[in-house]
Amino acid sequence: MADVPKRILKEIERLNRDPVPGIEVNTIEDNIRYFNVIMCGPSKSPYEGGRFKLELFLPEEYPMSPPKVRFLTKMYHPNIDKLGRICLDILKDKWSPALQIRTVLLSIQALLSAPNPDDPLANDVADQWKTDEKLAIQTATEWTQKYAIEVWAKNPEVKP
Repeated sequence: MADVPKRILKEIERLNRDPVPGIEVNTIEDNIRYFNVIMCGPSKSPYEGGRFKLELFLPEEYPMSPPKVRFLTKMYHPNIDKLGRICLDILKDKWSPALQIRTVLLSIQALLSAPNPDDPLANDVADQWKTDEKLAIQTATEWTQKYAIEVWAKNPEVKP
């Protein structure tokens, strides 16, 4: 761990000491720059009750460049594509070295509460969100039930 920047070690220490509500973050033993994340869907959203798997990776350039984050759980969301990539300004052009892993995760959780179909990554989902929001929310709820709740219920031995 001698070659890992103190900044990363401090962020990990803070995440362990003061966890983010609704978000579990676990480092991978042999690669301290790689994290498994379990994010609970926000209440009063179509993702409520879901437990979503994400992966987060800190590139060598971190904190001068943003972390790489993607959903591993299948999502129906205008700002998350089929590969789990996330359209979020702080993961792209609005990144600042002042931001931290904690901020990124909270921002992703907020994105689940407030999808932005005007800045989509999944155009088909965004189109449905704009033309029939009720149906889009229903579909997102169904996907949450199918991929983020049932999976855990059927496989309780699966560790987040």
